[in-house]
Amino acid sequence: MDSLTLSEGLPTPKVRFPAADVCIVGAGVSGLTAAKALKEQGVAFEGFELGSDIGGMWRYENDSGTSSAYRSLHIDSSRQSLAWPDYKLSESLPDYPSHSQMLAHFEAYARHFDLYPHFRFRTRVMRLEPAEEEGHWKVHLQPRDKEDQGGEIRCYRNVIVANGHLSDPHYPDFPGEFHGTTLHSHHYRVADPFQDRSVLVVGIGNSAVDIAVDLARHARQVLLSTRRSAWIMPKYIAGVPTDRWLAFLVRRLRLPVPLARGLMRHIARLSIGNQERFGVPRPKHPIWREHATLSQDLLSYLGHGWIGMKPNIELLDGDEVRFTDGTREKVDAIIYATGYRASFPFLERDVFEVRQGVPPPLYRRIVAVERPGLFFAGLVQPIGPTIPLVEIQARWMAKVLSGQLKLPAREEMLAEIEAHRAKVARRYLNSPRYTLEVDFREYARELEADLR
Repeated sequence: MDSLTLSEGLPTPKVRFPAADVCIVGAGVSGLTAAKALKEQGVAFEGFELGSDIGGMWRYENDSGTSSAYRSLHIDSSRQSLAWPDYKLSESLPDYPSHSQMLAHFEAYARHFDLYPHFRFRTRVMRLEPAEEEGHWKVHLQPRDKEDQGGEIRCYRNVIVANGHLSDPHYPDFPGEFHGTTLHSHHYRVADPFQDRSVLVVGIGNSAVDIAVDLARHARQVLLSTRRSAWIMPKYIAGVPTDRWLAFLVRRLRLPVPLARGLMRHIARLSIGNQERFGVPRPKHPIWREHATLSQDLLSYLGHGWIGMKPNIELLDGDEVRFTDGTREKVDAIIYATGYRASFPFLERDVFEVRQGVPPPLYRRIVAVERPGLFFAGLVQPIGPTIPLVEIQARWMAKVLSGQLKLPAREEMLAEIEAHRAKVARRYLNSPRYTLEVDFREYARELEADLR
């Protein structure tokens, strides 16, 4: 059923004007970070979360239905680089904590800064729309468990959208038809259902490789199909998390990120060898034009024959798959680890949308220039850790919404957006995967300069 028509036949809710100036949509990492920053600046706000608790995608089997976490999931950025700068992860945790360990940290963060009372849980944001009152937004709400009882409309001056961008699966369009089991990595949880079956995993990003490795000890056969291949980097080099080496090159030696990442590839090759020897094709693009895939296990599993590499799919043919090299494989299941669309079911497309392959029209990746009062938190895919970057975004928004930081003129903001789009086109691959791409150091420097 269309979510925008759920209230048909019910009385029209009255519009309420709460004391809060700001509405936050979502209580994941981005929503919590924004809430903490607003609270510190004395900005009144209310938050709404579809699930029963905080955590977003990090809450395994979240009853919001938006989590993509699988049971074996661990973070890909090391603990030392990932945490909030003012609320560090415990030194007792491993270098790469699990999703449950990260969730416990997020819950402690929410308790420490007393954020829970500011959110209403099990509440669906049905629609955001500009209000008749200039500079206001109508937020249509419904209790998740009582959708047949109508809802309410609350009106705010500003809305911060923090619903994440890893919950709307993107499926590739291959010719033919497959008769076996098909699912997206978003719905993958454990390997048990694939015991003694032949499984094809499509993609070679972090999730694809993690899932292939997870399956390898259970399935009869695991194949990994890639269209463009990727640079494979280990999680450790000489016993030190790989991102700490990169941070040393960039921050201490002040090397440009493309140069530092190129050096890291050569250092990694000394550690793990030539990936082509294991059947992973050498990408045609340099490593600095993409997100490298982090895995300590993939090459070893390929070397042991637990995983087999295949090129791109050419045809789905019943219970078989034909690949672009002419080979065919009979498989029982296909898992598509092919990314996500950044979507906002509560926003009409003529209000705001992210088009595949085109960086969204957001000043500083935050402000919807053509929609005053609409802000986005965490709508970025950084080269580098996400949480510290979201923390800077949150402080930036709090300064704007408290009146301490003034936005430039519309023309200047539009020029900044176009300059960013041109930079992304020059630097990264022409792929939907890089729609939200930012360089951590450059982007953080821009935001911090504004704050100063």
